[in-house]
Amino acid sequence: MSLALNDVLKIAFQAGASDVHLVNGEKPAMRCQTVMTSMDLPVLTPDVMKGYFTAMASPENQERFKQHKDADFSYYAEGLARYRVNVHMQRGNLAFSMRVIKTKIPAFENLNLPEVIARLTYLPRGLVLVTGDTGSGKSTTLAAMIDAMNQRYRKHIITLEDPVEYVFASNRCLIEQRELGMDMPSFTSALKHALRQDPDIILVGEMRDLETTALAITAAETGHLVLSTLHTSSAAQTVERIIDMYPAGQQNQIRAMLSNTLQAVVSQTLFSRIDQPGMVPAVEVLLCTPAVRNLIREARTFEIPNVIETSRSLGMTTLDKSIAELYFNGMIGREDAIASAAMPDKLERLLAA
Repeated sequence: MSLALNDVLKIAFQAGASDVHLVNGEKPAMRCQTVMTSMDLPVLTPDVMKGYFTAMASPENQERFKQHKDADFSYYAEGLARYRVNVHMQRGNLAFSMRVIKTKIPAFENLNLPEVIARLTYLPRGLVLVTGDTGSGKSTTLAAMIDAMNQRYRKHIITLEDPVEYVFASNRCLIEQRELGMDMPSFTSALKHALRQDPDIILVGEMRDLETTALAITAAETGHLVLSTLHTSSAAQTVERIIDMYPAGQQNQIRAMLSNTLQAVVSQTLFSRIDQPGMVPAVEVLLCTPAVRNLIREARTFEIPNVIETSRSLGMTTLDKSIAELYFNGMIGREDAIASAAMPDKLERLLAA
């Protein structure tokens, strides 16, 4: 007999899982410390999956799924956690991917992030991007930044998210959080209207398309501090991804705009720790100094890694240097370090030195 949905989630929660996967014809599975394992539970059937779907999805989300065969929403399991849920079809049947949304906002000092990232919360305006693969800790880093500003300033913060993950309580700042589907039809629409809502700081969950990206850059140009994410793995790649969104005839213009508005790019990847339970991030940090702005304007972004390498005194660091520090501090294993490096051969020689 299959368990109720919250009973399945309770088992995963007690195991410290970051993700739960429910697939018809398979046992429930969970990801713990990056490793996927099957749970010792009965195989899921179509009727059980339909019951789980009804328990999680609002009528609006059920209708959206009926139309598109995919839907994203959040679900709160009472006494456990909130989840970011994707429901989709596979082989003609329902399947769910559920990511645990941590409710406690971590402090900077507990995240093992470079101190320079905390300094970014003092910026009065401009665009700050936190990038990395899915599950690389981008949302956690941004939440810590928002929380730091909430404790320090008296400002108006608007977040546009899909879905709302960390829930903020207004402290010194007034914070509004809008969720895609529930509070807004699209990032583009919400961002366009946010500029009329007297914000000081805007968090855009993801710069997914050209229109959202253009509006985020415009918001940064007009005196707001804009925080957002991209699924890119390095600072140079991030700059190129933004520019490549634009038609060829507009790329020189956007290089000029981006060189003026971009303040920093933080690129993250997460590792399982070997010294204690948990995860630890390796972080590449690019700060937009005059030299970096000049490289962006002149389409010489391929030189950005060299600038990062020679600007460590300013707080910049390459991903591979960050990975090497984690290795030499005994936090991560050698194989994991080399596998995630930007230049594996070079890092392997460094670790062997």
